[in-house]
Amino acid sequence: MKLLGLDTTSDACSCALSVGGQIIERYQLAPRQHTKLILPMVEAVLAEAGMKASALDGLAFGCGPGAFTGIRIGTGVIQGLALGLGIKVARVSSLQALAQGVLRTHGCARVLAALDARMDEVYWGVYEADADGIMRVLGEDQLSPPEAVSPPPAGDWVGAGRGWGSYESALITACGHPQDCFPEEYPHAQDVALLGATLFAEGLDVVAEEALPVYLRDQVAQVPKAEKEMA
Repeated sequence: MKLLGLDTTSDACSCALSVGGQIIERYQLAPRQHTKLILPMVEAVLAEAGMKASALDGLAFGCGPGAFTGIRIGTGVIQGLALGLGIKVARVSSLQALAQGVLRTHGCARVLAALDARMDEVYWGVYEADADGIMRVLGEDQLSPPEAVSPPPAGDWVGAGRGWGSYESALITACGHPQDCFPEEYPHAQDVALLGATLFAEGLDVVAEEALPVYLRDQVAQVPKAEKEMA
């Protein structure tokens, strides 16, 4: 499957092309520059592969939770591509992509992924690798104060994401000490692409009009002025 994935849900911006198990990715940690970066990244990975967008079989994107402005950018780009190309989309949790990246880079099979949601809250989810190396959520992604986060089931686990960088003390009080912690990890488009391919295989892809974002926070419409970056 020839699948293009992108993620703009955090301070990192990335795009990845998966073709026959090979990955071509562009990734940059660049807060508030996603609008400028994402389309050139799409063009760059396609050019490197010597492919035209019309050859793509599907798309995947980090649908949130995360930065409100970034989620809107990613949703707009992916819907535009899907409509223009007439192909379907996989909606991938940014927390799942974060956990998948920790498995890929650190070999950790159980992850409490947490993103800083501002307003003294975190987006979080507990993920565990299945037999095929796909991180699956145990329960569901949630929004809560860090002190209300539930610990993972008994056994070794690690923390990951900017939520740990911002609220490490409160998270440790709520959940105990992780075996390790990776607060500088961000979602990557290559993991979005991998998870997106899994969703396609499971028949969970959607048409462009249903490629909708996930915010988790009900009062998102009340956050003005640069959308407070997180919602």
